[in-house]
Formats: sequence, C-alpha cells, structure tokens
Amino acid sequence: MKTVLFICTGNIFRSMTAEYAFRAQINNLPFRSESAGIEAKQQVMYPPVKNRLIELGIDPSAHIQRKLTQDMLNQVVLPVAMGIDHQTFIRATFNRDVPLFNRIALGTDDPIKDTWEAVPDWNSDENARQTYAVYVVDTIWQVMPGFIQNMENFMA
Repeated sequence: MKTVLFICTGNIFRSMTAEYAFRAQINNLPFRSESAGIEAKQQVMYPPVKNRLIELGIDPSAHIQRKLTQDMLNQVVLPVAMGIDHQTFIRATFNRDVPLFNRIALGTDDPIKDTWEAVPDWNSDENARQTYAVYVVDTIWQVMPGFIQNMENFMA
C-alpha cells in the first residue's frame, strides 16, 4: 500500500491532524498515512486540537510522536511538508525536495503556520491560541478532499 507522510515540527498538531484527516477521508483508495516531526520533542497534545478532532469523529489519543528519519522518507511515495521551514530542513538534512500541503490541496505555496508563527501573543493569549488551533484543524479537514484528489500528481 502506498504511504503519504505528513511532516511538521513536533508531530502533535499540523502533521498529526493531516494524518488523521487523510485516514478519515481516503475512503477505499489504496493509500495510508503517517506523520512525523523534524524535532518531535516530547510534548502533550494541545487539548483544543484533540477535542476538535474528536468532534470531527477522530480519536487521536493513541497518537505517538515520531521524529523524521531517512528511512521514513525512503518508504513513502509522497512526503508532504506543512511549512516552509520543514521543506528547508528536509532539503538540507535529507537532500530531498517535498511539496507543501497547501501546494497539493489548494495550488498555493502558503504554509500552514504553527501557532507561534500566526498568533503574536500565543503564549499569553489563550483564546487566540485556541481559536487558531481549531481553525487549523478545521482548515486541514476541509481541504483534505482537494489534497486527496491532487496528490497523485506530486508522487515521485
């Protein structure tokens, strides 16, 4: 079975959301999804992300963070970066170019920003942080059909 690998920083927010949204929406196509982070430092999943995924019918409680490796990249047909910094890291570390999630889903080169990139006072404004986190989960969920429709055009 062909595997799509979503990549972000910590593997508990953007790439994880894409992994689970892909699984929920792929239907009977012969693909599976995984996710990894370029750092994947041990962290607890942000409760609003987990809660929103549960509201969408996805239970991510069994998710285990993984750090990106060369072996992972070698085993997938489509590695996907959630942000430009992830693309840059993969190119520098593994000498491989990977498309952005939004390039595949929407045809744009806009990254899906991490909370600290999008919310100026992310560590002191809990409401803005939570609102943005839910927005990202909803956005990934909503554009996943376009991603699935277009992904084969980006496979090596």
